[in-house]
Amino acid sequence: MNIILDALGFNRSHYYIKRPYIVEKISFDNRTFYAKFERIDEKLDDTVLTQHLKKEIIIAAPLLENDYTNLLVLEYKGDEPMRFFHTVKQLFNSMDIRSFYIFKGKTDRHLQIFIPTPKIKLQEAHEKLEKISNLLAIKLPVEWRTLPSKNLPEAYNIVTLPYQILELKQHIK
Repeated sequence: MNIILDALGFNRSHYYIKRPYIVEKISFDNRTFYAKFERIDEKLDDTVLTQHLKKEIIIAAPLLENDYTNLLVLEYKGDEPMRFFHTVKQLFNSMDIRSFYIFKGKTDRHLQIFIPTPKIKLQEAHEKLEKISNLLAIKLPVEWRTLPSKNLPEAYNIVTLPYQILELKQHIK
């Protein structure tokens, strides 16, 4: 899994751990968010990653660094993960998205799709994800979210680490 995390380009200088209580109250864009993920200012190491993979704790990684990202994420939580899986693959093919990773989330109903991208501003990432989401919404009920999002505070622009690889598709030049 370390190789995959490195390939996805996660910033491993810090991570977030999910707590069973509210860690922080965040005011952002006239809304209030109640964060259950606590920022840990330590390097994400193998011990913590192993605990996550054994589902002893839930770990998330940041998607933003100084308002830039190198990763677009779709998180699906719905009743038809395989339909979503196949629809996403068809859509990406039609959009000429050649590099992506599909992972199984915490349960069988969860899928995570990671699209590596050259370093881009949050606004550009948001626009690209909005286009993908709108095209998916034509064929499927909206049971996913996209990250990073300009509509969320930085502490919410995090993604839980994946558990199991379903498909890796990399464009080879």
